[in-house]
Amino acid sequence: MEPNDPKSENAGGEKKHEFTIFIDAARYIVAKTSLTGAEIKALAHIDAQYQLYLEEQGDRPDKPIKDAEAVSIRNDMHFYAIPPATMGRKLRKSC
Repeated sequence: MEPNDPKSENAGGEKKHEFTIFIDAARYIVAKTSLTGAEIKALAHIDAQYQLYLEEQGDRPDKPIKDAEAVSIRNDMHFYAIPPATMGRKLRKSC
């Protein structure tokens, strides 16, 4: 490859890194080192009202990711989304 080959370098002259992440069990390749929760949901076409979570390893609880929160991306991260909660809401009966 030639030194100015766009496939091997980005505009700043550094090598471009790609990361493999999983969102709702689907595989995605991203080139950014940081993504917001909103960007992750948009990548996977997830409804904006859903809550995004980062799966943690071991006994640690999964981490909720807010839309404006930036996440440092690394290989093999797993995210999932759940719809807004409706549990515990009482339904009103109309008379």
